[in-house]
Amino acid sequence: MADLWPGGDKSVTAAPARVLVVEDEPNIRELVCLHLGHEGYSCEGVGDGQAALRRAEAEPYDLIVLDLMIPGLDGLSVCRAVRNGRTNRDVPILILTARREEADKVVGLESGADDYLTKPFGVRELVARARALLRRPRGAAAAETAKGEPTSIRVHGLEVDVPKRRVAVDGRTINLTDQEFRLLHLLATHAGIVFSREALLAKIWRGETFVTVRSVDTLVKRLRRRIETDPANPRYLLTVWGVGYKFADVG
Repeated sequence: MADLWPGGDKSVTAAPARVLVVEDEPNIRELVCLHLGHEGYSCEGVGDGQAALRRAEAEPYDLIVLDLMIPGLDGLSVCRAVRNGRTNRDVPILILTARREEADKVVGLESGADDYLTKPFGVRELVARARALLRRPRGAAAAETAKGEPTSIRVHGLEVDVPKRRVAVDGRTINLTDQEFRLLHLLATHAGIVFSREALLAKIWRGETFVTVRSVDTLVKRLRRRIETDPANPRYLLTVWGVGYKFADVG
């Protein structure tokens, strides 16, 4: 909103972060929206996957809170569709799941989610995770070019146009999430340099509380599926066993 002051000057305050809450249980949906609203966020709630996807294709959001077990279109399918779309492909996604097994959580992260919360959850933890995801810079790689980073990278058939956030492999355009782009940008601009999982956690997640080194492995696996011809035998993102990851040496 802009308030018009005498003399024609305008004082503009930042618009509240927009959150899409996808949850088929009305009580939980209203509870999530209530507490995120107390944080100053603008929440919109929907109860099924088809409605969620329509909203995600039509409007930009700053965060999506997504239950996995929803009617119409399951949460994993919604997550993948958002990541492959245009309007919100880099939006942070926090998944809600009643499944406690690690494999189920990993599937959610590999589908493009940034974090997960297991039901039943505490409201304070929900708010903390949402706040952490909303603090995460979107388009951080483009901002880093102002610090002297190269604006374009071309190596081994991979092209990264940093200002336009465009990635191509052998001439084929690849759509990446913001997190995937930041990881690729970091490694590709330091080709041959080995980063430990802990170092990547600090640089990509920037000290967030609710992630582990397993999150790094999941993100690397996701990125390999997008840019590698054979993810099992990568030519770009290489594993340095017992240490971490590096981008293939130039030359």
